[in-house]
Amino acid sequence: MPLSTPTLTRGSLREQSRTFFVAALCSLMSSQASIAQDSQNLQSFQALDIFEIEWALNPQISPDGEQVVYRRMGFDIMQDRRRGDLWLIDVDSQAQRKLSSFEGNEASAVWSPDGARIAYVRTAGEGEGSEIYVHWLADGQSARVSRLPGTPKDIQWSPDGKELAFVMDVKSEAPTIASRPTMPEGANWAAKPRLTDRMYHERDGSGYLEAAFSHVFVVPADGGTARQVTQGDFHHREPSWGADSGSITVSGNRSPDWQYDYRNTELYRVTLKTGETVPVTTSDGPDRHPTLSPDGKHLAWLGATDKKQAFQVTRLRIANPDGSSMRELLGDLDRSVKAIAWAADSSGLYFQYDDKGRTKVAFVSLKDKMKNLADNLGGTSIGRPYAGGSFSVSDSGVVAYTHTRPEYPADIAIYKRNKLSLITRLNADLLDQRNLGETREIWWKSSYDQRDIQGWMVLPPNFDPTKKYPLLVENHGGPILNYGERFSPEMQLFAAAGYVVFYPNARGSTSYGEEFANLLYHNYPGQDYDDTMSGVDAMIAEGFIDPEQLYVTGGSAGGIMTAWIIGKTDRFRAAAAIKPVMNWYSKTLNADNWYNYYHTRIPGTPWTNPNDYLKFSPISLVGNVNTPTLVMVGLDDLRTPPSQAKQLYHALKYRKVPTTLVELPGASHFIAKRPSQLIDKISHILGWFERYQ
Repeated sequence: MPLSTPTLTRGSLREQSRTFFVAALCSLMSSQASIAQDSQNLQSFQALDIFEIEWALNPQISPDGEQVVYRRMGFDIMQDRRRGDLWLIDVDSQAQRKLSSFEGNEASAVWSPDGARIAYVRTAGEGEGSEIYVHWLADGQSARVSRLPGTPKDIQWSPDGKELAFVMDVKSEAPTIASRPTMPEGANWAAKPRLTDRMYHERDGSGYLEAAFSHVFVVPADGGTARQVTQGDFHHREPSWGADSGSITVSGNRSPDWQYDYRNTELYRVTLKTGETVPVTTSDGPDRHPTLSPDGKHLAWLGATDKKQAFQVTRLRIANPDGSSMRELLGDLDRSVKAIAWAADSSGLYFQYDDKGRTKVAFVSLKDKMKNLADNLGGTSIGRPYAGGSFSVSDSGVVAYTHTRPEYPADIAIYKRNKLSLITRLNADLLDQRNLGETREIWWKSSYDQRDIQGWMVLPPNFDPTKKYPLLVENHGGPILNYGERFSPEMQLFAAAGYVVFYPNARGSTSYGEEFANLLYHNYPGQDYDDTMSGVDAMIAEGFIDPEQLYVTGGSAGGIMTAWIIGKTDRFRAAAAIKPVMNWYSKTLNADNWYNYYHTRIPGTPWTNPNDYLKFSPISLVGNVNTPTLVMVGLDDLRTPPSQAKQLYHALKYRKVPTTLVELPGASHFIAKRPSQLIDKISHILGWFERYQ
């Protein structure tokens, strides 16, 4: 249930000769705050501004609720990469300082139970090893407490503060079939063959994965030897300490057929002294993120009974620590629960969920009473306006979370005593000097079945409703994801180029319930096309769109939708299909996550149902395409491999449809990982569309 009229304070704003209108926080932040502005003379958002953007990640509030440690992210313009340092901020004064003088990457900060120390991971540089460090608040000193052969992840303090649990990969033996004869001294032979017998052996953004299993370790918090506590050729992740610090509950799959049972994970309790590993859950489906209550009486986790469909809502489950007497909370909430954290008194859990393109923080009691606390969590997806972000909770119930609006990426916000406060403004020095495009919400009816569909438009700076503007449609990826009211440099740069940008959440998008997202089950692409085109008509009906100046783009699933759209209509003057899938037969057998598609997106397999795989492939419509189309892909993309983009390019080239192939060297599916390539992506889309205005 919503709170009554919470207020938002942003701290004192620096006096400036020119400032721009600042939209207030929506929904739970009731009143709209504005500053009298004259934005006409401010510069629009520029491509190089991307290098100046900063955003907050992983805010961790201290147990007493007085300080927040977070990862302050930005781009290094000289190294063309993302970087992140840990910063400490005082909640009341909003004064902040860098946690240490170390210059490198710091991440994964977590407070000790007594609030006197912070454990974190430090990496010296690219290719350097990562180690666990502990920072003492009393004297401001940090010290390394581990010497590890791999990268530690998911650090968790034991309740007594004596040990740290973490996850690290342990290498296993690769298969062998034959051996080479001895190479003559001084010879220069080719590298030895690389063998794999695993289903999952490569990952987009990482490339080939060496044979290894994820295991849970513990290390003394004051330094010492790390000890492996999970065993076997299985993956174990997400450690959660028992209240007595004597056991750890983990997620994993210890089935002998675990590679083929990949949609299933269970919870296991590991006794540290003996190594005994006991199953806690035995359900068919994912059980993950185990979290023991502080009083040791309850185990909460996220799970679902696998229906073997494209999407299903993730539920909040609770049971005794041994898994008995399991029940589900929030049974009436038709939204996936994304993260959970216990209240210090074990009375209930804080959680986050997406609803209609916005992410919220709420609380549910053990009596299953829900209360919304905060809104607009996110802003960590720098590129397009996807969901994301995180929160943490102090012992007294103070919530720290990443907060965003379309006007700025993730800042740190605090929920305390029914009030919300934004305690950082990381981009005020940049974005207060930019004339940004205004973001507006729009709803319309789908022509297919009259469903309500939601989307947003970003208006060009200095928008004049009496003029006619070109419309740029931006389809989101996934397709089972969502866009929303979040900052996006891509949308702002499109708007700054003079376009009204329209981004819809067609059917299949999350944050509208299980039935809506699962409409793509065995039907993708399908009526999401009708939803999108109905949205285009709704935008034209607004009165400020030139119906002869329509353009369409999108990446990944958005690239699929772009290719599908131009195969069904000639209404668009130009298109840009970014990292599309053109052929489900070859995509399913080539992508890094290839086995995830069988039976859930399209019935059966490519060799049992070839006609269905072709029917839903945009390549089946390529003979209808007359729209000039830019095709773009990263050369290291393992999710939608370059061969998919080339199928579209080669087909259009053969048919003499104007087309150009743009290949980004070294880029994975996540093109925005390197800021220069994010700029390349946007500039080539705009340059292509400009040709056909």
